Amino acid sequence: MEAGLGRILAVHSSELPPVVGPVHSARETDLELLRRFDRPTLAFSGARAKPFPAIEAAPLNPLPPTKGPNAYFRGSDRAAPHNLCLRPGKTPHTTTGANAAEDIGLRFAAPPPGGRPLAGHTVRYQAARSTFAWYADRHRWLVDMDGTPARAADGARLGAADVVVQYVTVRPSLYRDRWGSTSPYTETVGSGSALVLRNGRGYDVGWSRRTAESGTSFTTRDGKQTTFAPGRVRIVFAPK
Repeated sequence: MEAGLGRILAVHSSELPPVVGPVHSARETDLELLRRFDRPTLAFSGARAKPFPAIEAAPLNPLPPTKGPNAYFRGSDRAAPHNLCLRPGKTPHTTTGANAAEDIGLRFAAPPPGGRPLAGHTVRYQAARSTFAWYADRHRWLVDMDGTPARAADGARLGAADVVVQYVTVRPSLYRDRWGSTSPYTETVGSGSALVLRNGRGYDVGWSRRTAESGTSFTTRDGKQTTFAPGRVRIVFAPK
């Protein structure tokens, strides 16, 4: 996002946590990312006036606090505006119970042959970095953000069974933030290269997404579909 910082767009489908947060504002990139799902609910704190018509016209259910006042609350463990949280079970929209990751084309099966041993990997932005380290005893890649372990509200380390570092084009969007900085736009339709982290190994693969409505396919060098370990998948968009 602006100033070289990173943002997280979390997708919950088959299981809804009791609370998620902090909830922040929406960006133009979010709309293209969510086109691959069937009218998802987008929870966000707000947006600048200019992007609002695009959000309202997108094939999703926008849910700012004004549309779901009973679902949002302010937590006491953070300072405003970083304390807005959401109770997904109290939103006007219900989950279908489907596995959204499978719906967008990800397949979970035994690992492909090849790859190289990889204990960790860092993705760097202008003013932020995310590091993923493999912990074999937990069968997970644990996350450090800006050199600090990323944790859930209960103190547990955040991690993922798979990490996909997808190299994309990042260009200026049509909008600016309140301080005049241009919001970046991440192009996720097209093709390019990616690095898949799985089971302590790194796999160099290709990615392709034909339209905003379609999912992204990841394929090995011999053209076979890349498979993933069951569990959470964290996709990181890194500038080419």
